[in-house]
Amino acid sequence: MPYTIMLDAGHGGRDPGAVYNGRQEKDDSLALTLAVGELIQERGIDVLYTRTTDVYESPYQKAMEANAADADFFISIHRNSSPEANTYSGVESLVYNRSGIKLEMAENINDQLEAVGFVNLGVKERPGLVVLRRTRMPAVLVEVGFINSDTDNMLFDNNFDDIALGIAEGILDTLQMTGEVPASPGSYTVQAGAFRNGTYADRLQQELLDQDFPAVTSQDNGLYRVTVGTYPTLDEAAAMERRLKRAGYQTVVVSG
Repeated sequence: MPYTIMLDAGHGGRDPGAVYNGRQEKDDSLALTLAVGELIQERGIDVLYTRTTDVYESPYQKAMEANAADADFFISIHRNSSPEANTYSGVESLVYNRSGIKLEMAENINDQLEAVGFVNLGVKERPGLVVLRRTRMPAVLVEVGFINSDTDNMLFDNNFDDIALGIAEGILDTLQMTGEVPASPGSYTVQAGAFRNGTYADRLQQELLDQDFPAVTSQDNGLYRVTVGTYPTLDEAAAMERRLKRAGYQTVVVSG
């Protein structure tokens, strides 16, 4: 029986969330939530949304919707903010407490987003948050960078597809641990780095080749991407990703 995941785009409607130079958290969170939902739906997961347009619902209403739908997981996507601009940067995930599959999922999502380029600020307990306290299923709230950090906004805009894929892979990697999610047809590779300077990509590729990793470099949208292998299943790509992580590399699985 497939999993059902309730995806929540933070804020909405009269509640813009954090705002910075005209940029509104509610817009970033909605665009990213819809992109993540499309990716995991392609893998046979049933996806529900608290909103797909610019409307407001209270956190309590969102939690009750997830409970009424009997969802298996609740994932809320946000952007972070700080009192002063360009003071902090990075991604963090919030959970009711640091235990169980929700912690594993939060850590997997953070790891994937770190591979995209975000600073990994870790997983933190927030038992007071309504969407984490009132949901009856494992729940994770992901803060995808600081909206008042120019560095994080550049990462968000320039790597939007990779960020969506990273969150999706973090979710799917966790579900696959249970053996409930089959690998989809197609091909996968493991990205070990993405650079605007080709020299850095060549250096990383050679370093990986010297360790017998089948690394190649390709150019895409102004970025030099260093990837390792091509695999018919997500399981095989994940196995290579684990090898690379043990060797000290920050990686992300990419569908081809």
